[in-house]
Amino acid sequence: MTGSARPPTTATNDSTDPAGSVTMASTGFPELDALLPRLAAVPALEAAALEAEQVAVLGRKSGLLTAALKSLSSLPVDERKRFGAAVNQLKGQFEAAFAARAEALEAERRRREAAGLDLTMPGRRRWVGAEHPVTRVVDEIVGIFRELGFAVATGPEVETEWYNFLALNFPADHPAMDMHDTLYLDTPPAEGEPGGRLLLRTHTSPVQIRTLLAGPPPVRVVIPGMVYRNDAIDASHLPAFSQIEGLAVDEGISFVDLKATLTHFARRFFSPATRSRFRPSFFPFTEPSAEMDVECQLCHGRGCPACKGTGWMEILGCGMVHPAVLENCKLDSERYTGWAFGMGPHRIALLRYGVPDIRLLLGGDMRFLEQVGRPGGTDTGGVDA
Repeated sequence: MTGSARPPTTATNDSTDPAGSVTMASTGFPELDALLPRLAAVPALEAAALEAEQVAVLGRKSGLLTAALKSLSSLPVDERKRFGAAVNQLKGQFEAAFAARAEALEAERRRREAAGLDLTMPGRRRWVGAEHPVTRVVDEIVGIFRELGFAVATGPEVETEWYNFLALNFPADHPAMDMHDTLYLDTPPAEGEPGGRLLLRTHTSPVQIRTLLAGPPPVRVVIPGMVYRNDAIDASHLPAFSQIEGLAVDEGISFVDLKATLTHFARRFFSPATRSRFRPSFFPFTEPSAEMDVECQLCHGRGCPACKGTGWMEILGCGMVHPAVLENCKLDSERYTGWAFGMGPHRIALLRYGVPDIRLLLGGDMRFLEQVGRPGGTDTGGVDA
C-alpha cells in the first residue's frame, strides 16, 4: 500500500445479500476494499487465528493498515485527507470487530468452565474392535483348505463316548477316557444316540464320524471348533481351546496325498520357503500315523529355546484313517481309504506371532490384542454335520 493511492471509486451503502450476511461498504479505495473480506471474516475466527489476524492488520511494525498510514506522505496533498480518513475509519471497524470477537470468545470460555468443559484436553481415541489372533489363524487355515476344495463341517460340543472315543478305535480302557482327562456330564444321552456317557468333546474328531455316517464318499472336510480337556492352565495348556481337523476319504487316497496337501498348507500359511518334515507317531484312529514339524519360525532352523535347539516345531498330528474307523462308519475299508490331521490354532498363533505364553491369548489385555489384531469380522461359512 505504499506509493500513490489509486483514484477513489464511488462508495456504496451497506447492503444485505439474500442469505442474510452483511456486505461491507466500499471505502472508495481499491487497496482498502481488498481488506473488507477479512473484516467480514473476523466474527468467525477462533482465538489463535484472531490474534494472528489482529497482528497482520493492526500490528505496529508490519500491519497492513499501519503500512497504509505510513504511505500518506507519498500521496498528493489533495488525496491525503480522504485516504487518511478512510484508513482510520477502516481501522476503527477492525478494532471494534476484534474487540467484539474477543469478548464473545471470552464469554464462551466462561460458559464452558461453568459447565465443566475443558476443550484443551486431548480427545479420547475411539476404540475399534480387532480380530482375535486365534480367530484370524482359524479363518486363514480354513481358507487355505477351502481353496483346495474342502467344505467346512461342524458338530455338537457335547458328545457321547461312542462318537468321541469308541468309533475312533479307542479301546474301552484307554487312559484318555478317565475322569482326570475328560469332562463328563451327569445328563444321560438322548434316545437313539449310540451308548456311553455324555461328555464335552476332547477333539473335533467326532465330526469326522458324523460326516462319514451322513453320506458316502468322496468326503473332504475341514472341521474347526472348541474342545475341552481336564487340564490345568499353564503357559502351554488350556482346558478349553480351538482345534482344526481335516478329513479326506475316497477311493485310491494314499499317504502321498496327505503329505503333498499338508506341505502345501505349511508353505501357504507360513512362507513358500518353509521346510517341513514328518515323523512316525501313533494315534488310535490312524495307521500309519505321523507328527508334522515345520522349520522354527523364530530361529529359521538354527536352534533356539522356543524349539529346544532342534530348529523344528511340531504343528499337527496326522495319518491314514484306520480301517476300523471306516468300518465303524459302515464303509468298506477295502474300497475306501483316507487321511486325517488335527492341529491347535492356539499353538499355531503362538508360532505366527512369537507369543511366549498361551495365556496371553485369553487374558483380554487390549495392549496385547491391539498389537496383533486388526479390525474386521469373520465368516468362514460351512455346513453342520
